[in-house]
Amino acid sequence: MPVPAALAVELRARNEAPSRTPMHRHYLMCPPQHFTVEYSINPWMDPNTPVDTELAMAQWQELKRTYERLGHTVEVIDPQPGLPDMVFSANSGTVIDGRVLGARFRAPERAAEAEHFRRWFSMRGYRELVMPSRTNEAEGDFAWTGELLLAGCGFRTDPEAHAEAQEALGVPVVSLRLTDPRFYHLDTALFVLQHGPHPQVAYYPEAFSPGSLKVLQRLFPSAVIGSAADAECLGLNAVSDGKNVVLPMEATDLAEQLSERGYAPLLLDISELRKSGGGPKCCTMELRD
Repeated sequence: MPVPAALAVELRARNEAPSRTPMHRHYLMCPPQHFTVEYSINPWMDPNTPVDTELAMAQWQELKRTYERLGHTVEVIDPQPGLPDMVFSANSGTVIDGRVLGARFRAPERAAEAEHFRRWFSMRGYRELVMPSRTNEAEGDFAWTGELLLAGCGFRTDPEAHAEAQEALGVPVVSLRLTDPRFYHLDTALFVLQHGPHPQVAYYPEAFSPGSLKVLQRLFPSAVIGSAADAECLGLNAVSDGKNVVLPMEATDLAEQLSERGYAPLLLDISELRKSGGGPKCCTMELRD
């Protein structure tokens, strides 16, 4: 009996998809115990929209459990009253080869978060710890490929912070300019799928300036390109271990592309956390010791 054409195409795609190997990751997260939307510092935030803190906690716990089921190590920093966005731990530090560059927030509402994370790193023996002099929102705007640090600017992180990151972390930095206020951090428009000498990324082209887009096309000619629908549900705010990719449940177009490339997408509900403009990556700082 002949195989239907559509099924034949699907089977061929599965057979041709490269084999992916997950790598163990070490993450730092913060529970959304005090999560709410009390102010507006990005287009996603509306203080008049009701927030369900218990639901946000449940969504965060499922994200943490997902990492642990995948075999990753998750550490937790204590949340602090009065800091509702502390759940977005990615914004408070960049760690490469055990070196730490802390954060300096643009919005005064988040400024105190940086000191809590600095203390956490200091108490755990991180000796090469630098606190920035320029505005720098950490992994919100810094994405490590294993070879290069992709660095965003345009809304939060100062362009001058890119040079500071290169000095503090000792890695080459490539600057990328964001132009759409909905995608105010680099991690809302780009994420690294595979690290190493031949890294792979996914990104949403319309979030970048023309020159930055040309840089991305040159550096990553085989990148996964996110659609407008993917971007508008914060689908690019995702976390990959080299095989498994955790992303918002609405990012179905992106998930299909990832499956065709041999990745294993894991779709989670982050609807409550998205009310502050956050997703899986915002909640996840990687500790690259």
